Amino acid sequence: MRVSLLALLATAAGWALAPRAAAAQGEFHWKGKVAPGKSIEIKGVNGDIRAVAGSGDVEVTAVKHARRSDPDDVKIEVVEHEDGVTICAVYPSDGRRENSCDAGRGGHMNVHDNDVTVDFTVRVPATVRFAGKTVNGDVAAADLTGDVEATTVNGSIRISTAGYAEAQTVNGEIVASLGRATWSDGIEFRTVNGGITLDLPAGLSTEVRASTVNGDIETDFPLMVTGRFGPRRLHGTIGSGGRRLALETVNGSIRLRKST
Repeated sequence: MRVSLLALLATAAGWALAPRAAAAQGEFHWKGKVAPGKSIEIKGVNGDIRAVAGSGDVEVTAVKHARRSDPDDVKIEVVEHEDGVTICAVYPSDGRRENSCDAGRGGHMNVHDNDVTVDFTVRVPATVRFAGKTVNGDVAAADLTGDVEATTVNGSIRISTAGYAEAQTVNGEIVASLGRATWSDGIEFRTVNGGITLDLPAGLSTEVRASTVNGDIETDFPLMVTGRFGPRRLHGTIGSGGRRLALETVNGSIRLRKST
């Protein structure tokens, strides 16, 4: 049996070697049923969220990392509700206002200088909607079949789904491929520092508004322009119009592409 020099020195000196970081910090695993048409929602603060296609039950894995804070202080909470399941990284409260995990726009979370990062991986069945929300981290959804909602502040967003999607960030690009263009009202893709690239079905019909300050706008779709048209702002109709599509950035270009 091989024994490392570090282990020998530690034994001789009476040191206790710490377990590997991943083992010390541990992982969270959850597996459960989410009804067809309902959603699995992930809420983080610091860390990436990645969703991939799955089958059967929804499966969620969360891995915690930290440099100085205690990863055990951050709890992973599961909340079941009428619209599906919400899973949050819940940081310690400061005594002034309790952090809480609630669905949708509800809940409150403040890290209070806690540096724990929680990275989520989610396996999403075909019949389930996915929502990924973080503050400092990327959100990615690959090869899904349901509708997707992705939100971050400091991070990029990448989506590939047979359904439709919405995305919003501040510092990061948005790249999305949608297989369905039959949303009922309106969808939005917004960032400040980053480009927006959107692949949509060839038979798209929508009222599109797109604007940028430092960048260009390109579209593969024939467009009937309404009002003024310029390289950085457009309002027009694709196909027969109807549903709304909003695309907005400040520093970045916007590209509307036909799916191949």
